[in-house]
Amino acid sequence: IAYLFLLAGAIALNTPPVLANNTPLIATAISSGLSAGTANTVYITFFWIFWAAALLDTVLLTHGSHLHKIAAPFNILLRCTEPKGALKPIDIENSESFGVAKITDFSQKHLLDLYACVTCGRCQDACPAFASEKPLNPKELIQDLLKHLLKVAPNILKGENDSISLVEDVLEEETIWSCTTCRACMEVCPVANEHMPKIVDIRRNLVLEQAQMPETIMGAMKSLESRGHPWRGTVYSRTDWADGLNVKELSQNNEVDILFWVGCTNALDDRCQKIAIDMVKILNAAGINFGTLGEEESCCGDVARRVGNEYLYQIQAQRNIETLKKYNVKKILTTCPHCFNTLKYEYPQFGGHFEVIHHTQFIAKLLKEGKIKSSALMDGKITYHDPCYIGRYSNIYQEPRQVLSSIANIQPVEIDEIKTKRTSFCCGGGGGRCWMDEAGTKISHLRMDNAINVNADVLAVACPLCMIMFEDARKAKEAAENLRVKDIAELVAGTL
Repeated sequence: IAYLFLLAGAIALNTPPVLANNTPLIATAISSGLSAGTANTVYITFFWIFWAAALLDTVLLTHGSHLHKIAAPFNILLRCTEPKGALKPIDIENSESFGVAKITDFSQKHLLDLYACVTCGRCQDACPAFASEKPLNPKELIQDLLKHLLKVAPNILKGENDSISLVEDVLEEETIWSCTTCRACMEVCPVANEHMPKIVDIRRNLVLEQAQMPETIMGAMKSLESRGHPWRGTVYSRTDWADGLNVKELSQNNEVDILFWVGCTNALDDRCQKIAIDMVKILNAAGINFGTLGEEESCCGDVARRVGNEYLYQIQAQRNIETLKKYNVKKILTTCPHCFNTLKYEYPQFGGHFEVIHHTQFIAKLLKEGKIKSSALMDGKITYHDPCYIGRYSNIYQEPRQVLSSIANIQPVEIDEIKTKRTSFCCGGGGGRCWMDEAGTKISHLRMDNAINVNADVLAVACPLCMIMFEDARKAKEAAENLRVKDIAELVAGTL
């Protein structure tokens, strides 16, 4: 009825709306008896009545199923403008509680996310946890939280306390620990939903207030607290990898142009030490004046922050920033995307402002400037896996490919037509998952299948955690004789 009178007023004013393609005869009849002044009043009045009715139908009569039509534009407008890799810090000293335990603990933006979801399923299709049959489904996570919010909202509006625990009553704890923080879900979401930060916030509450976490992660955190790294059981010191290389340490001489941040994994894992050694070979070949922190280097804190131990992360960050400032460090080179992301995007939250560069960027620059040259090009087919924390998080896609193209006889091939660059499929090691047991199908095995399917001789990586995950997958897939996993630094050093 409101629509009919709206059309009648429009017809009388000779301005029929575009939605009146086939004007009803009733509206035409009504319009014939309207004066100009009355027609204007009728049009304005019923315009607002019509759209108010439509809004009422959206919000109430459909029980929120069409709320995304209203919420989505605001959600996109209010999306986070901070760097992709920078999680929001907790004010440890002044906060009464940590993380998210109940639906009311979420920020208003995170609650708006729930209403904005269009249930398109793109996040679900991009999620490596879902693809490997883990209990995490990003779409269902958002929808389960929305259903819970709509259920408890009336009581909350009445002033009643929200006492329902999300992990106990709404979500499974295993769901929360399945996330690799790869950000693939957020990258493809058309309405700017933030799935991963919600998961980290719930982890923060589990870890900091309930002391709940997988046993293997608890072991990694204890090692980080006592030894400054998460690799429990390693027999190496921070500097064993550098024996015989004459690597300068800043404690002896801090007159360097760049600090080589080695990282826990490259310093302490037997396989990944080769990455650090070959990076030193490249730096020496280019005549770069560099140094390391030696035993003074400590974990950047990435794994602590991603698993929810914000307190331990902030201790690590403040300790490292103090050390870096003591030596007046300005420029940092790292071979680990997780260290890169933490040092570049998250340390500024605590006063640590440094120029940070990933080794793929640095090597590409050295090759372009002619400071290093390949004496022999590589034979065989090479494919490259984009690490999440320099790919999706920092948009570093071209430099690794430029490096590989410059040292290969055969043009490198993409590992998959779809799952590459910004839609790359995670190795499964991020978000603390490298230190967790993985039941069922392993994410790294699914990614290794991509490399095997393109008949690659070499799977090039640019992350030590990717190296660990893929070496495990390579052996499990019995592809050891046919496929090698190599970091870009190792490939370049082999051609100098």
